[in-house]
Amino acid sequence: MKYNEISHFSHPQHTLTFDYTETPFKCDGCKEVGIGSHYRCSFCDFDLHTHCAIPSLSIHHPFYTKCSFQFFSRPPGDTPRYCNACEKDVTGFVYHCKSCGFDLHPCCAKLPMVLDDGETNLYLYRKVRAPCHKCGRKGRSWSYRSSCKKYNLHVACVREMLVENWHELYFGYGKGIKKLENRIPSLRNTLQTPHKRRKGKVKKCCEMAGLALQFVISAVLGDPTSLIAGVIGTLMS
Repeated sequence: MKYNEISHFSHPQHTLTFDYTETPFKCDGCKEVGIGSHYRCSFCDFDLHTHCAIPSLSIHHPFYTKCSFQFFSRPPGDTPRYCNACEKDVTGFVYHCKSCGFDLHPCCAKLPMVLDDGETNLYLYRKVRAPCHKCGRKGRSWSYRSSCKKYNLHVACVREMLVENWHELYFGYGKGIKKLENRIPSLRNTLQTPHKRRKGKVKKCCEMAGLALQFVISAVLGDPTSLIAGVIGTLMS
């Protein structure tokens, strides 16, 4: 459920308005990159993922059936914490299980278990034995794997692809699009390498892999919608 305007404890000065952007932003709640639907204070340049703006006080996750994750506005304790989904540092809003110590970024906690890319379903796994098409490594973070088992992408790798230089993407619409355009095709070319088949089949395989990538990126950035996938898709053409 979305509201056009909300009040939020993290930004009591002004109300936040539901907004949409095709350029990356940094969420002032979880401190992670985002794109698409979010809540924003235009006076203060303050942004929140929808998952961070309207969080659940507690959640359960299918990967951790014995855990109960509570929402925290800051990482609990004094030791550095990392997200068990993407293995990245936790520096802001987080879902934390007191009994086991697991942590999840809000967007990672709300990652869809299934993504439908129009060609094949992508399923979220805690661990996949097959190597990731981006880094070539097995295991590591949560992964999205296609039902045909041909495409496997670590959540961490997809996040790294955009987060490493998120500030370069963020400042300036023109520069942002250029940077994003340069990074996504590099992954598309990586996906093409293992498939030594006829040219037509290779092209079709890469098209499907690219479409899968679009949907995974959308989900990791907090807005798993076909609209965002379409925006990202235009950068790959």
